[in-house]
Amino acid sequence: MFEFELKNGVTHLHTQFGELSISSDRSKGFKPVELLVSSIVGCSVGILSNVLEKKRMDVQSIRVNTNVERNSEEANKVTRIDLHYIIEGTNISEEQIRKSLDVTFKNCGMIQSVIGSIQMKESFEVINL
Repeated sequence: MFEFELKNGVTHLHTQFGELSISSDRSKGFKPVELLVSSIVGCSVGILSNVLEKKRMDVQSIRVNTNVERNSEEANKVTRIDLHYIIEGTNISEEQIRKSLDVTFKNCGMIQSVIGSIQMKESFEVINL
């Protein structure tokens, strides 16, 4: 269960890692869209990392660049999220990354929760060290 509290125009969530402040005012907390995209990235990167580890791929790091499109005429709703994964490691196979991203998207609860409402597009690049 999550318990949120609104005080002085800022929504607060107390977690074991500290307080999360949420506000449409960037100077007072995280914007809701940042948290939406962060949950999708956090979920997908965690799963992708596990899948690659099971395939015994030597991955040093995974970075993700995102682009978010919104519709200002419909409450500024998020309509599309592009996720560009940058995978660094040794002897990384692009074919295995492609297959692993398919598995990741099918098993990421955050992506599956929004897939009917938000268009998702993934791309990747491999940097072999």
